[in-house]
Amino acid sequence: MTISMNALLSDATVTWLILGIVIAAVVCLAIGWLVGYFVYSNVREKKIGETKSVVKKMLDDAQTESKQLKKEAIIEAKEQELKLRNDFEREAKEKRAEMQKLESRLNQKDDILNKKEINLIKRNDELEQTRKELDNYKREIDKKGAEVDKRSEQVEKQQELMTQELEKVAQLSQEEAKAQLVELIKDDARKEAAVFVRNQEAQAKEEAEKKAKNLISLAVQRCCTDHASEITVSVVPLPNDDMKARIIGREGRNIRALENATGIEFVIDDTPEVVILSGFDPVRREVARLALEKLVSDGRIHPASIEDTVEKVRKELDVKIKETGEAAMFDAGLYGIHPELIKLLGRLKYRTSYGQNVLQHSLEVSAIAGLMAQELGCDVNLAKRGGLLHDIGKAVDHEVEGTHIQIGTDLARKYKESNKVINCIQAHHGDVEPTTIEAVLVQAADAISGARPGARRETTTNYVKRLEKLESIGQEFKGVDKCYAIQAGREIRVIVKPDQIDDAKTLFLAKDIAKKIEEELEYPGQIKVNVIREYRSVEYAK
Repeated sequence: MTISMNALLSDATVTWLILGIVIAAVVCLAIGWLVGYFVYSNVREKKIGETKSVVKKMLDDAQTESKQLKKEAIIEAKEQELKLRNDFEREAKEKRAEMQKLESRLNQKDDILNKKEINLIKRNDELEQTRKELDNYKREIDKKGAEVDKRSEQVEKQQELMTQELEKVAQLSQEEAKAQLVELIKDDARKEAAVFVRNQEAQAKEEAEKKAKNLISLAVQRCCTDHASEITVSVVPLPNDDMKARIIGREGRNIRALENATGIEFVIDDTPEVVILSGFDPVRREVARLALEKLVSDGRIHPASIEDTVEKVRKELDVKIKETGEAAMFDAGLYGIHPELIKLLGRLKYRTSYGQNVLQHSLEVSAIAGLMAQELGCDVNLAKRGGLLHDIGKAVDHEVEGTHIQIGTDLARKYKESNKVINCIQAHHGDVEPTTIEAVLVQAADAISGARPGARRETTTNYVKRLEKLESIGQEFKGVDKCYAIQAGREIRVIVKPDQIDDAKTLFLAKDIAKKIEEELEYPGQIKVNVIREYRSVEYAK
C-alpha cells in the first residue's frame, strides 16, 4: 500500500513537471516571437530607409546624366546644323558660279549668232545683187549667142567651100582626111598618155617603194628567224654493215614487215652503214626513221617486235605532233584554234618546201604579217592567224587531192575559221583577190619569207628551166630583139628593136610581159621586167 501511494505521487509529479515545462516553453516561444517581431520591424524599417536613399541617389545621378547628354546632343546638333549650312552655302556658291559661266557662254553664243545673222543678211544682199548682174550678163550672152550663130552659119558655108577646095588640092575625101587626122591624134594622145602614166607610175613607185621598204625592213628586223634552209633527208645510220642483213631478215621478211607497217620504202644499197628511207608522206617517213633507230638500238628485229615498235612510235609521234602544234600556236600568240588544226600545224614540222621547213615558214609569215599589221594599225590577230594557217593544206596534201590552197580552204571552213582567215589562205598566192588588208599583208609576208636569201633551195634542173621559160616569155612579143634573165631569175632585161618599138610602147610592153610572167610562171618573190630601147644613128664618111 505504501509502495502504490509513492508510485501514484511520483506519476502526478512527473505529469505536473511536464505540464510546467510545456507551459514554460510556450511562454518562451511567445516571448521570442515578440522579441523577433520587434527586431524584424526595426531591421525592415532600416533597410527600407537605406533603399530609399539609394534610389533617390540613383534618380539624382540619372537626372544629372540626362541633363549632360541633352547638352551634348544640343551642341552636336548645332555643329551638324552649322556644317550643313556651310556645305549648302558652298554648293550654292558653286552653282551660282556655274550659272554665271553658263550665262556668259549663252551671251557669247547670242553675240555670235547675232553676228552670223548680220553676215547672212549681208550675204543675201550680195547674192541678190549678183543675181541681178547675172541676169544682165545672161541677156548680153543671149545677144552675143545670136550673133555667134549667124557668124557660125557663115563660117560653115566658108568651111564647106574650103573643104571642097582642099579635097581638090589634096586629092583626098573628107572621110579619108578625118581618118588620117584621127590616127595622128591617137598617136599623139597615146604618146602623151604613156609619158603621163610613166611619170605618175615612177612617182608612185618611188613613194610606194620607200614606204614599203621602210615597213618591210622594220618588220623583218623585228622578226628574228633562222635564215638557213633546211634539207630533210631521211637517213638512218647503222653501227655496222652486219646490221643490214638483220634488217632485211631471212628471205626479206623483216624489211617487208617494216615497209608494210610504215608505208615507207627502205633502200638498202652499197652505201656503208646507212639505210635510206623513201616516201612522200613526211610523217610516215619520220615514224619509220624513229622505229628503225629503236629497233637497231634494241637489237631484236623480227616482225612481231617491228609491229609493236612502229605502233608505239606512232603514238609517241602523235603526242609530239600535238605538243609541237600547241607550241607553235603559243609562239604566234594566238588562241582558240581548233584542236585538229593544231595537230595539222604540228605535222608541218615534218614537211618541207624547197628545203624550207613549212612550220618555221608559217611562224615567220605570221610574225612578219603581224608586225606589218601593227605598223599599219590593222587587225594584228587576224594577220597572225592568217599567216600561221596559210599553208595548213600542205600538212595533208600527200593524202588529199587538190592544191594546198584548196585543201587549206576546205580545212579552215570545216573547223569554223572566219571568212577573213579563209580569204588570207585563198589569196596568199594570188589565186583569189584579197578582200582585206590583212590578206594582202599575209601575201607579202609569204613572199618575203620565201624570197629572202637562203630561205629556199632549188635543183639545178628546175632553176635552168625557169630561166629558159622566163627568157622565152620575153621573146614571144613582137619587136623584141634579145632577152636575158639575170640576177638568178630576179630580173629580165628585154632589148627591143628601136625601129619597131618607140618610147611610148616600151611602157605597155613591160606591162604585158610582166602580166604574162604572172600567168604562166611560178616563182618566189618578184621579177623585175626591164625593157631597154636604144636608137643609134650610124653614118660613114667617104
